[in-house]
Amino acid sequence: MGKASIAGSANDLIESTLQKESLDLVDIEYKKKGLSWVLRIFIDKKGGVTVEDCRRVSRKIEDMLEVEELVPAPYTLEVSSPGLDRPLKGEKDFLRNIDKKVEITAETPIKGKNQFSGRIVDFKNNTLSLDIKGTREEIPLDAIAKAQLLIEF
Repeated sequence: MGKASIAGSANDLIESTLQKESLDLVDIEYKKKGLSWVLRIFIDKKGGVTVEDCRRVSRKIEDMLEVEELVPAPYTLEVSSPGLDRPLKGEKDFLRNIDKKVEITAETPIKGKNQFSGRIVDFKNNTLSLDIKGTREEIPLDAIAKAQLLIEF
């Protein structure tokens, strides 16, 4: 089983468990770190994730992963928050972060630009609405190569 299929299978397996805990799955990574493998699961919820959330989820999904034997080699399971400057990947991410500042890199130029920085206004019909210095920009989700929250103090 390849790296992508392990992450995909883990995604399918733990999604319902996270929903029961009122948590969202942000991302899954399965990567080689030194001589061993790491399965990283990033979770989030409204108001932020606590250490206890990570501990509880880790215990629940660790057993499920072992029973299903998804990971063929010895690995370390890490469950964490995606962080303050986290990447945004889908509708839930954008809706959860309305009114927060984000930096967008477009796959191809939109109105002659590839980089956008502004506040998330809305996300509807697979389109992100940004307020960029009083001007509203519409960016289709499939045109976004990278979206990342900007830290504000």
